[in-house]
Amino acid sequence: MNATEAAISDGMLLGGRVRHAQPLAGHRTGLEPVLLAAAVPARPGERVLEGGTGSGAALLCLAARVPGLRGVGLERDPAMAALARANASANGFDGLTVREGDLAMPPPEGEPEPPGAFDHALANPPWHGAGTASPDPGREAAKRAAPGLFALWACRLAAPLRHRGTLTLVAAAAVLPACLAALKEAGCGSPALLPLWPLTGRPARLVLLQGVKGGHGPCRVLPGLVLHKAGGGFTPEAEAVLRGGAALVL
Repeated sequence: MNATEAAISDGMLLGGRVRHAQPLAGHRTGLEPVLLAAAVPARPGERVLEGGTGSGAALLCLAARVPGLRGVGLERDPAMAALARANASANGFDGLTVREGDLAMPPPEGEPEPPGAFDHALANPPWHGAGTASPDPGREAAKRAAPGLFALWACRLAAPLRHRGTLTLVAAAAVLPACLAALKEAGCGSPALLPLWPLTGRPARLVLLQGVKGGHGPCRVLPGLVLHKAGGGFTPEAEAVLRGGAALVL
């Protein structure tokens, strides 16, 4: 079932600041795109490129935080791309556009845009390489990483970045070595890692990581963000990002 055939649910992001419609079944947006958007150091008027934009949650959250942002999302599912366009329009984000395209495939004639076309790039790539396949095709495509996928995505996203532009990913801690290798292959050095702890004292299952195009600095592991309180609910720091739209500085 694709986004055209699926029932659509209307929801909100960033504490009600952003309208976000998505398919009722299959792969649904979680915390990852909101946290990913918070980590992109975009400034007003800059251009950003997102790979695998889905229904547009990350770009929507980024546009809500950064006035005048110009963003391009690439999405291989035509129905999901149409939904992302509708979401951008519903929020009045005229600077966002969504194109149909697959980062794992050779770019069409005339793409990608030349180096320097974008200031920042971001992606929430598929993480799983093994295990039981999901019976839902959309969820399976959004979650399963084929061999070499991280490097393919990183290289295509980094190619149109300006010098010193950033490439930001959110990924499972289990695939962190592959993601770091992909950033290096894409020419994005000076990596910074921000662990996302589910609770204080628990291992991080998700990590935000960011490389700088042309960067040569050492790898940095930042203090990280604890998402949940022991008694339930988000920590104040997580609330500030997930509901208040605060930035995460890498």
